[in-house]
Amino acid sequence: MTAKEYLMQAKFLDMRISSKIQQIEALNDLATRATSVLTGMPHSPNKATSKMADAVAKIVDLQAEINHDIDMLVDLKREISSTIKAVPSSELQTLLEKRYLCFQSWEQIAVDMGYSMHHLYKLHNQALSICDGLLKQDT
Repeated sequence: MTAKEYLMQAKFLDMRISSKIQQIEALNDLATRATSVLTGMPHSPNKATSKMADAVAKIVDLQAEINHDIDMLVDLKREISSTIKAVPSSELQTLLEKRYLCFQSWEQIAVDMGYSMHHLYKLHNQALSICDGLLKQDT
């Protein structure tokens, strides 16, 4: 695994958590909608509650998954943070933290750090090269 792949893991996990949260919102919306169809035909009185119970069960399962993913994200960010702290330059550390822990865009990082995009990319390549060396030491 390259340094960039290693550092990007947190962003992808964060995106999966966000996706699951959106799924919960959709299921909550579905569970809270109350519709009844009036017909002259007899029907099971438990049908509507069964659909709601299924939605609630799915919500509970997704919430458990999200909690597990959040725990994994916290651990992963702690691990990534320790790798970033091993980079000898505070300038490169800041760049890596902004990109891979705060998930900021390149444009925002360039503005915050006062660098041109070209210089920022150059620093990023340098930081990734150092991280690659650190990760190879660990394995």
